[in-house]
Amino acid sequence: MSSKRFGIARLAKGGKRFEVVVDVDKAWRLKSGEQLNVREIVESPHVYYDARKGLKASPEDLRALFGTEDVLKIAEVIIRQGELQLTAEQRRELIEMKKRQIVEFLSRNAVDPRTGTPHPPKRIEMALEEVGFPVDPFKPVEVQVQEAIKALSRVLPMKIARALVGVRVPPQYAGRAYGALSKVGRVVRSEYASDGSWVAELEIPAGMVEAVIQQVNSLSRGEGEVKVLKLGE
Repeated sequence: MSSKRFGIARLAKGGKRFEVVVDVDKAWRLKSGEQLNVREIVESPHVYYDARKGLKASPEDLRALFGTEDVLKIAEVIIRQGELQLTAEQRRELIEMKKRQIVEFLSRNAVDPRTGTPHPPKRIEMALEEVGFPVDPFKPVEVQVQEAIKALSRVLPMKIARALVGVRVPPQYAGRAYGALSKVGRVVRSEYASDGSWVAELEIPAGMVEAVIQQVNSLSRGEGEVKVLKLGE
């Protein structure tokens, strides 16, 4: 069974409405700044006034308002600048998926400040329900976990355990590694060694140490190095 969830990206422009049918998960990832091929997102080779009725936009309107008739170029504009339309069922599914991601992140990266031990996933899930935490189906997990920790403070105190890791990546992979790893955590120190290698210190959630090691190995074809410098709050 396909895991795709189809929806509609919609943009009002020039007093008219333009729509494209998209894979909503990938469309949101593109809208959030991730680099994706629009061809993999758009599920219909047309731009519509009303996608559900199959009412296609005229080439004249597309040229006048978007400066092109290229569906992929227009679709990217609609996705980035417009809004995603979901059915109630799609929204419910996305909320449940995001909730599981939040619970998993907290169970792996957060601890009880009183004991220093992690909370079981079920306890976190029940606490989120108890406080009525409003899961946003689109907002990044990293943002929502901070909001969740604040909301949970009265019933389930927790804090994110942090790790400071040192990274060294050979020069031929340095540029790509910097771009990828700077999105994973906070770059505390960054410099280039005499041989061109990128040397850095990153502050990341403690539960992501293994993931960072794997990412560095992947980015550098096993030639990079990662060392845990400090574990703590």
